[in-house]
Amino acid sequence: MFSRAAMEAARVARSVPLRARVAAAASAAAGAAAVGGATVLCDDAVHTVEYDWPHSGFLQTFDHAAIRRGWQVYREVCSTCHSIKFVAFRNLIGVSHSEAEVKKIAAEFEVEDGPNDEGEMFERPAKPSDRIPGPYKNEASARAANNGAYPPDLSLVVKGRHLGHHYVMSLLTGYTEAPVGKDLLPGLHYNPYFPGTSISMPPPLMDGQVEYPDGTPATVSQMSKDVTTFLAWCAEPEMDERKRMGMKWCSAMFLGLALSMYYKRFRWSPLKTRKITYHDINR
Repeated sequence: MFSRAAMEAARVARSVPLRARVAAAASAAAGAAAVGGATVLCDDAVHTVEYDWPHSGFLQTFDHAAIRRGWQVYREVCSTCHSIKFVAFRNLIGVSHSEAEVKKIAAEFEVEDGPNDEGEMFERPAKPSDRIPGPYKNEASARAANNGAYPPDLSLVVKGRHLGHHYVMSLLTGYTEAPVGKDLLPGLHYNPYFPGTSISMPPPLMDGQVEYPDGTPATVSQMSKDVTTFLAWCAEPEMDERKRMGMKWCSAMFLGLALSMYYKRFRWSPLKTRKITYHDINR
C-alpha cells in the first residue's frame, strides 16, 4: 500500500503540464551529457597503444633473445635510476645467459654483507644467488639524487600498471614536445601516455645508445621493445613454465575425457542396445 506522501507527490506530478515535464527531462539529459563530455575532455592522458607481443598468445613464449637485449638496456640505461630488487642474478640462467655468463656478470657488482668477525658490514663481489642491487641504498638517497622524485622499482612494474607492457612500451616511445598552451614546471617533461602528461623522468632512450652484440639496430623502438620484454619476464618469470604445464594438463584431461567416454559407451552399450519385449501371461 502506498503512503499518503507518495500519493500526494504523484498527484502533484500529474498536475504539471506534459510540456513542462518533457522540457525538464530534456534539460536534465542535456546536463548529464555536458557533464559526461566534460569528463571525457578532462582525461589528461592518451590511451595506451596495444601492441601485438610475441608472448601474448596461449601457446607463445617469451622472446629470449629480446630478454637478453633487454637486460643489456636495463643495465646500461635504466639501472642508473631504477632497481629490480626482486630479481636475482641466477634467475637469468637458462633464460638469457649461461651459468658462466651470470657468474661473470654478478662478479662485476658489489653487495653489502656481514657482519664480519669485528661486527661490521663489508662489501663483497656479488654471487649468482644475490639479488641484483639497485643504484641507491634507500629512498631518501634516491629522492635526493632526482630532485625529490622517487624512481620506482621495476621488478613488478608490468603487473602494477594498467595494460602492463603496453603501457611501458607506450611510455618509453611517447616523449614529444608539449603542445601549445601546455606549461610544464621546471624539471618536467611531456609524455601524453603518463597520467597528468608531466613526468620527471627525461627521455631515457635515443637511437644508438647501446650496441647490441648480435647486430640488432639499437633504435628507440627496438630498445623499448627489448627492455619491456625483459621487464615483463621480471614480473612473470614462470609464464613459460606455466603455459607448458597448462598444455600438459589440458592434453591429459582431454585424453582422460576421451577414455572415459569410450569406457562409458563400452560398459553401457549392452544395456542401451538391448530390446525389451513384454508378453501377456494371461493369454
